[in-house]
Amino acid sequence: MDVKTEQNEGITVLFVRDDRLDANNSEELKAEFHRLFGSGTKDLVVDLSEVLFIDSSGLGVLVSGYKNASAQHGTLKLSNLQLQVKSMFELTRLHRVFDIFSTVEDALQSYT
Repeated sequence: MDVKTEQNEGITVLFVRDDRLDANNSEELKAEFHRLFGSGTKDLVVDLSEVLFIDSSGLGVLVSGYKNASAQHGTLKLSNLQLQVKSMFELTRLHRVFDIFSTVEDALQSYT
């Protein structure tokens, strides 16, 4: 899985650079979450603008990341969901769990 991270005023932004987040690559994202939270990251914005498809494994990894962030008194917020991905969040009612923003900038502004 191709990911990129940036720091923005103490907030880590993780860009998922794959068109799918599924059983084939979700463990790699889980390992990246583990690395980030293990290194002291508390607040994380995950940009999903390039993800066109997500399955239950991908959703599960995001839920796991959300739980890890919460356990450390941090947050995991999502941004730039494509239509099909957004539909999966609505179908599973996970849009009620996650803070979802239209852009990374909107997600970052929610911290101020």
